[in-house]
Amino acid sequence: MNDEQQIHDFLARWRSATLAGDVDALRAMCAEDALFLQPGQAPMRGAAAFADAFRIAIAQFSIDYSVQVEEVRILGDHASCWATLVVTATPRAGGDPRQRAGHTLTLFERRDGRWLLSRDANMLVAVPQV
Repeated sequence: MNDEQQIHDFLARWRSATLAGDVDALRAMCAEDALFLQPGQAPMRGAAAFADAFRIAIAQFSIDYSVQVEEVRILGDHASCWATLVVTATPRAGGDPRQRAGHTLTLFERRDGRWLLSRDANMLVAVPQV
């Protein structure tokens, strides 16, 4: 499997772990020094911080998403992925689903022979409910 295929495989495994609520699998796919950026939020630093935030989110919401990969670029042991993402979060306690949509730019690093998420800039905004 070439590097680009490995990134696509990573994204498929990330989606499966997200839908399953598998926090441990997601954390293992992140570099310990991963950085997550979201509009209006302070930077989230570290795989542990991401895991804690995801654990809180999945306790409150059922999460589903669709992703369209626009571009994958490989440069040695670094890779980038630009994607369009639509996330639907349905409150577990009941209520209307909430959607956010927009672009993401994710950077990966190959460490010890495996790709890890290193940086993620998530530019999703709320989709108005109709």
